[in-house]
Amino acid sequence: MATGIKDKVAIIGMGCTKFGERWDMGTEHLLVEAFREALEDAGIDRKQIEAAWYGSALDSVNVGNSSIPAAMALRLEGIPVTRVENMCATGTEALRGAAYAVASGAVDIALAIGAEKLKDTGYGGLPVPYKGSLNGMWMPMGSAPAGFAQLASSYRAKYGIEKQDLKTAIGRVSYKSHKNGVKNPKAHIRKEVSMEEILRAPIIAEPLGLFDCCGVSDGAAAAIVTTPEIAHALGKMNPVTIKSIQLSVSAGRESGTGQWDGSYVPNTRNAAKKAYHEAGIQNPREQLSMIEVHDCFSITELVTMEDLGISPDGGAVKDVLDGFYDADGGVPCQIDGGLKCFGHPVGASGLRMAYENYLQLLGRAGARQLPDTRFGLSHNLGGVPFNGVAAVTVYGRERD
Repeated sequence: MATGIKDKVAIIGMGCTKFGERWDMGTEHLLVEAFREALEDAGIDRKQIEAAWYGSALDSVNVGNSSIPAAMALRLEGIPVTRVENMCATGTEALRGAAYAVASGAVDIALAIGAEKLKDTGYGGLPVPYKGSLNGMWMPMGSAPAGFAQLASSYRAKYGIEKQDLKTAIGRVSYKSHKNGVKNPKAHIRKEVSMEEILRAPIIAEPLGLFDCCGVSDGAAAAIVTTPEIAHALGKMNPVTIKSIQLSVSAGRESGTGQWDGSYVPNTRNAAKKAYHEAGIQNPREQLSMIEVHDCFSITELVTMEDLGISPDGGAVKDVLDGFYDADGGVPCQIDGGLKCFGHPVGASGLRMAYENYLQLLGRAGARQLPDTRFGLSHNLGGVPFNGVAAVTVYGRERD
């Protein structure tokens, strides 16, 4: 019977570039920047890495969608390098591949790395994909802001929330992330914004205003993983370990049947349930020290708080307004600024979330360090509220 990967995989090194408009660098330079930090942090030689997983979703550098650009940039000679893609959960997919390889005993040390160079494409948002079989089934929503605006409308209708009350709550989500991002030197946007500015901003897709949407960034992040036993031999006596990684992918039920009311994300709930079971988390509201969630839009973060079982259904609005998810609240959320302010280079985002959990658990997060961190969580949502993919990862220390 399968037992999962709890505490079978230790993270011994991580790296992350500064996210933002990196006009002076290509994808290969971003990969090297993140990799060098991870390698130095791990205290190993490049030749000790036995396999690598490279996450990239939209980057035009990947001609033929192969892993060759990453292998060349990082000089990963003679080892298997696999390129993975799973929409906005791509970075977590890379980490899952590396972690499962170590947990299975296939390799001793593996690399997960993700990168995206989006600012050079000429698009104001994410690049438009070529027409394919998925687009015909999935794209009728028109755009990402429109799809998530529908989530907001359904949520408001289900719980009878006044339009202005929801607008204020999602504005408060963005306000909190901007405040946190100021303390993060690697964040794309490091500027506090007042609630008045947020609520007066131009509407992108009702009720989402300009400050309710994450930006488009360049960046890369990397993780080096191994077994706890090897971590000990390297002098890392109580390393950060992965307690669980779970993914849930839609099979079309949400958009193809009447079984979903549009007010939540079924894949997140499914992945969270499995991740908590694997990690031994019974009460996430009490046990989690921090969360990094997929705040592509502020409404997404608010709904995710309920999908993760931290706020009760219909209760996230109150929790947000009460400051429960602030840096000094019960479960700090987006302590590094999140997608909203750290940035969202698609292939790197899942690993960027892992990076913040890793730093916080080791007490190395500097000005934004939280006290007494024990368990952290990251959540990715790829695609749209319907017909997408969700990933939930739980982190801790080996001895917890």
